[in-house]
Amino acid sequence: VPAGHWVGELSTSALSTATAVMALHLVDSDHHSELIAKGIRWLVEHQNADGGWGDTTKSFSNISTTMLCRATLELVGGPADVIAQVEAYITTRAGTTPTERAEAIRKRYGKDRTFSVPILMSCAIAKLVPWNEVPRLPFELACLPQSWYRFARMPVVSYALPALIAIGQCVHEHRRSFNPIRNVMRWLARNLSLKVLRRIQPTTGGYLEATPLTSFVVMALASLPASGRREPAVQVLSEGVRFIVNSVRPDGSWPIDTNLATWVTTLSVNALAAANDLESLDSKDAILKWLLDQQYKERHPYTGADPGGWAWTDLPGGVPDCDDTPGAILAIAGLSRVATWPGIDVARKWLLGIQNNDGGFPTFCRGWGTLPFDRSGSDLTGHALRALAPLLSELAAKQSFWTLKIDGPWPLVAGENALDYLSRQQRPDGSWLPLWFGNQHAPDDENPVYGTSRVLAAYRDLGMKESTECQRGVTYLLGVQNVDGGWGGAKDCPSSVEETALAVEVLIDLAACGFATEELQIRKRQVDCGIEWLIQSVESGRFREPSPIGFYFAKLWYFEKLYPLIFTVAALGRASTKRGE
Repeated sequence: VPAGHWVGELSTSALSTATAVMALHLVDSDHHSELIAKGIRWLVEHQNADGGWGDTTKSFSNISTTMLCRATLELVGGPADVIAQVEAYITTRAGTTPTERAEAIRKRYGKDRTFSVPILMSCAIAKLVPWNEVPRLPFELACLPQSWYRFARMPVVSYALPALIAIGQCVHEHRRSFNPIRNVMRWLARNLSLKVLRRIQPTTGGYLEATPLTSFVVMALASLPASGRREPAVQVLSEGVRFIVNSVRPDGSWPIDTNLATWVTTLSVNALAAANDLESLDSKDAILKWLLDQQYKERHPYTGADPGGWAWTDLPGGVPDCDDTPGAILAIAGLSRVATWPGIDVARKWLLGIQNNDGGFPTFCRGWGTLPFDRSGSDLTGHALRALAPLLSELAAKQSFWTLKIDGPWPLVAGENALDYLSRQQRPDGSWLPLWFGNQHAPDDENPVYGTSRVLAAYRDLGMKESTECQRGVTYLLGVQNVDGGWGGAKDCPSSVEETALAVEVLIDLAACGFATEELQIRKRQVDCGIEWLIQSVESGRFREPSPIGFYFAKLWYFEKLYPLIFTVAALGRASTKRGE
């Protein structure tokens, strides 16, 4: 875009559309009647053939999104034939009784209540399940000092604090605790927790810049008795509705999130760097300045994250995390072509400070718990190691050894612990699982091809191509290549542009390491087949077709229009550079 970065385009979403429509209906159905009608029409037009809905227009139907759409149709009103089809889908997969259906939703998410409770709340508001099926949330914990959150054993992930507060109050209103002391405590915490909710609301009105989270907060507060709403709740409602209205797309749908501008910008820069083509960018200086401006200079009011990190977007609802921060460090280093730049020390300190005790790196906050996105991830750890690689190599050279001692420099110890974590996380088949990406064709929605490719990039950048872990990962990738030359998310999954490009990019550098001539030729032919598959995808235009491989919330899918283009540039660019050499 003219401002000097990339914005991309996130997939539109049945889940986001359903929650937005419900929220607007509960706040003021008459005033928002046109948006509500367009949203319902979009849902009807995008119902899958089996009667359900998936998270994106390319996703398989799932019980969570389908139940949300069913609740929306029940609350707002929908065509009888559409309701009959969705009822048939739900009955087949979750049973007929409200209890069976609620249990199906809880089962999908396990112990993590980040998403199951909002969905069940929505169904209870629409009177599809009784309120006793909706777990209570301890919203009073939001009144604790932020530094205490890690000790409070939150039942939701760190970025879902708004849902904890708003939905917790909603459930409490409809389902009081049997413990009178707890009821008194929650009565006392109502107004203070609402003030926290208002304080952490971004200026755009959208929590995380995400329609689902913001809509859940709005519908939770809108379902409270009007006479009992405190002033902070009124303000949150007003700003939340403004965000929802401003986020609707021309076709009447809503996306998962507003954009991933910072993330796709760093991916684009790093892809061009892999292709050795950064010098061709006329806007290189503008991109560099823009990225530098996105670094957080103050403690984040939402998660309490220290200064120094980057979020996925430049909008005020973003939260610094351990995937976007390494991406930004790598991109800025490539653009500046210097060993140091303003903010590098605080960025590295931010990364090192978030490392968990198990040696891995989590998404948002150190030590919040074991729920998804709060625990360590192999893909995040690999990305962090890539960003720290120059520092680690410099320190290791000064130490004159790579096998580190516990009393060595702090970054070196952190690097050793991270490598130990990756070694422990490697599966028997040589693969690693990512935290933030999946494949709907793979068992349990896993994506070991993505995870393994991202971790192998760290071993490559650290100069550890010959390590046992690296070679086992390479053997895994080569072993799950499809007969058409491409890769899917796992063995026998349909080939996609994203996963093929990711695998090819790392295998170009790693496939030939440590093997005799005969085996070497076999591996080279496999990589060449992957390159040829990508070339054909460009010539046919397939490389412009994104696949639903991303996770946003737990088990919430999305696809991004720029992903296949970016990953293809990185892979074919690296292939061209290597052949030129």
